[in-house]
Amino acid sequence: MSRQTRSLIAARGARELTDGMYVNLGIGIPTSVPSFLDPALRVVLHSENGLLGVGGFPSTTDEDPDTVNAGKEPVTLTAGASVFDSGLSFAMVRGGHLDLALLGGMQVSAGGDLANWRTAGRLIKGMGGAMDIVRGARRVVILMEHTTRDGTAKLVEKCTLPLTGQGVVHRVITELGVLDVTEDSFVLRELAPGVGVTDVLDRTDAPVSVRLDDRDGR
Repeated sequence: MSRQTRSLIAARGARELTDGMYVNLGIGIPTSVPSFLDPALRVVLHSENGLLGVGGFPSTTDEDPDTVNAGKEPVTLTAGASVFDSGLSFAMVRGGHLDLALLGGMQVSAGGDLANWRTAGRLIKGMGGAMDIVRGARRVVILMEHTTRDGTAKLVEKCTLPLTGQGVVHRVITELGVLDVTEDSFVLRELAPGVGVTDVLDRTDAPVSVRLDDRDGR
């Protein structure tokens, strides 16, 4: 994935956050979201390994090997941040204290099923964490590329990879646009700059209804 593609998706993902939210950031593209947040926005970012008050990535000279996110990447902490064990972190998740979870994905089905922990020959660390988070967060938004490197659709009618959760995804943000999830289809709400409706339809292996929203897809 190019840096430009990653940044495009993360920047749009940042627009999902509103004042007062407690938000979990999963590994992959979501860890870049803090770099695109408005400094005036009052949100608290959660990392499942035991951080509350996650900031952006530090400069190389300011990296602390003991302060990392769930993807083992060095991060900064905001004023008033807390550090605790994973047991307390998941008590927060299971207690329903997360307003939003931004996670990566390998497949999302038209019914909102998510597969994000295993694909052929590759196992993603911490799959148990994601399984808890998709059930504990009030809203789940997936940030991922629209297709695999070989052009295979990742938005599908039915997932073929092992599931992380069934019927848990509310929205998917890719480099092509923003799609909401209904019971049996995707709903295209926004197009990325320079992208046409046909581009999305051709690269999605599931039914898609087109209902472009001028107000940002909410």
